[in-house]
Amino acid sequence: MAAAVEIATRIARIEAPATLKVDIAVLGAGIAGVSAAIEAARLGRRTALIDGAPVLGGQAVGAQIGTFCGFYSNGPKPYPVTYGIAAEILRDLGAGGHLNFIDGRRRTRIVQYDDLALGRWIERAVAEAGVVPVTGAVLTGVVRHGRRIEALELATRYGSLRVLAHGFVDASGDAALAHTAQLSCREPAGGPLFGSQMLVLEGVDGEAARRIARAEFDARLRDRAQAHGLVRRDGFAFPVPGRDVALLNMTHTETPLDPVAAARAQLAGRDQADRVLAFMRAEFPHAYGRARVRSYGLPGIRMTRWIVGRHQLTDAEVRAGHRHADAVARCSWPIELHHRAEEGFWEEFGDDHMHYVPLGSLVHAEADNLAAAGRCIDGQPGALSSVRVMGPCIATGAAAAHALVLAGAGSLHQIDVAALQARLRDNLERTG
Repeated sequence: MAAAVEIATRIARIEAPATLKVDIAVLGAGIAGVSAAIEAARLGRRTALIDGAPVLGGQAVGAQIGTFCGFYSNGPKPYPVTYGIAAEILRDLGAGGHLNFIDGRRRTRIVQYDDLALGRWIERAVAEAGVVPVTGAVLTGVVRHGRRIEALELATRYGSLRVLAHGFVDASGDAALAHTAQLSCREPAGGPLFGSQMLVLEGVDGEAARRIARAEFDARLRDRAQAHGLVRRDGFAFPVPGRDVALLNMTHTETPLDPVAAARAQLAGRDQADRVLAFMRAEFPHAYGRARVRSYGLPGIRMTRWIVGRHQLTDAEVRAGHRHADAVARCSWPIELHHRAEEGFWEEFGDDHMHYVPLGSLVHAEADNLAAAGRCIDGQPGALSSVRVMGPCIATGAAAAHALVLAGAGSLHQIDVAALQARLRDNLERTG
């Protein structure tokens, strides 16, 4: 007779959440949140950096974007317009041979980077600054009394966590903190704004790929996209100099806020990426005939939900290069609106153009101690499509940190703007 099998059962106890007390809590560990957290910690504030992913870096690392945009001015002699960690990243990754500079694209300078090297840089910088990382933590609730946020409630695989702070930065990309706190938020009114499923190919003949004229590539993509089942009819392929690798951004995927629809969109994005590979092999066999997918990025998201700020940055202000009295960041990147599945809309600006982001677009109109950074600041869709790229994201992260330090236990709506701008002078004035 077989021995009886003893089955042990355990009833999980519901325990009180652990508590973490800090001065400033940053939700979202993408490039904007990393910038905010490092700046706040270097200013002597105990800072927590919180993200639902198990690693730091957000889309800058996980989505394998691979290009820094909005770091430089327009024109034949571009100069940096964002400093802080942007300058440190360029210095350190450049010294390690992890950057490639491309001039003239979109009238400015963009920078290819190695996403693995950026990820390690972020991890080291966060540790050296003394930031408290909280990864794999999903926001489940916000404690708010009137106009002040008091705590974030988080779920992790190791139990619940409550983070208490005096000031908060919403760098979630989707205004998750503001939305969960039941503060007013905006969403696209005219239908979805598309993200991209990035992919990295290996086995590319780099020399042959670099000889493909941009006009030829664009024409082939427009003419043959439908035959290959591609949704998007524009995009780019960036071969990495000296390597058999190319970075591709040639898909458009919906980015719904519904959890089930978001999961389906991710699968659809991977399917689009596979079709892109088939297109590249068939249409440019001399360069991509032996290419294969090295890695798929996490779903790339451009715009989903953002705060209602004290000021909404308008498309007209961006086009006019308007400098606000409370400007905290600047940018000359084009309006880059992905509101059609077939193609993106680009509106480039002249060599002397510069537009600005006001503090009012970072400060939630209904809260005293909540600042947004990155792509969930307040703006009209066209304006946001310009200032959501990495350069301005780093700048708004730094501005949010400095603003909260100046506010202390008071209100972000009452800080000394001149004092804030003095702290951010490089990001507003420096030209070399």
